[in-house]
Amino acid sequence: MIDKQELLECSITNFIKFGSKRFSMNELASKLGISKKTIYKHFKTKDELVAKGVRLLTDKYLHEVDKIKKNNEDPLLKIILIKKTSFQYLNYFKPSFLYGIKKYYRNTDDFLKDFKVSFIENDLKPLFEEAIEKKYLRNNFNTDLFCDLFFTKIQYLVFEPKNLIEIYGEDVVFEHLILNNLRGFITSNYNDTNKLFS
Repeated sequence: MIDKQELLECSITNFIKFGSKRFSMNELASKLGISKKTIYKHFKTKDELVAKGVRLLTDKYLHEVDKIKKNNEDPLLKIILIKKTSFQYLNYFKPSFLYGIKKYYRNTDDFLKDFKVSFIENDLKPLFEEAIEKKYLRNNFNTDLFCDLFFTKIQYLVFEPKNLIEIYGEDVVFEHLILNNLRGFITSNYNDTNKLFS
């Protein structure tokens, strides 16, 4: 018998792959070898299933971010590793999935927007502030602007009007969008430039 966690993981994988609106509950039940009734014992609606699946992914992401923050002292290295992880998740979240969330699942879309804002305020900005305080970044570094451009709006830069990751590859896009822009603000007080940008 499939448990709730397996059901959730299978559903979100398929919603991402095929689109949350296109992949039906009948297809999910068939894929799992269970009845739709079994799915509805765990989740009242498809909306709830999509919402819980997205929360599962954000929880996994936050777990990875926590490991990065615990295992590194350098605030710039933390920022880069966190952003690299974000890029991997962004690449995993196909544009069609994100579009479907925005169009059909307003509550989940609102959750993702709130998640981004909270994450930037509570996790990223303190790291940038620490880097500025340590004089690793120039004084004119605008944390709000950098976060808006490369964290809040990143999916639009990467996916619209074409999917840059598919065309150039995740590493190349990451280097051009994040590393090169951050590199321009690094001061001579920062001694580990080679570690970050090698």
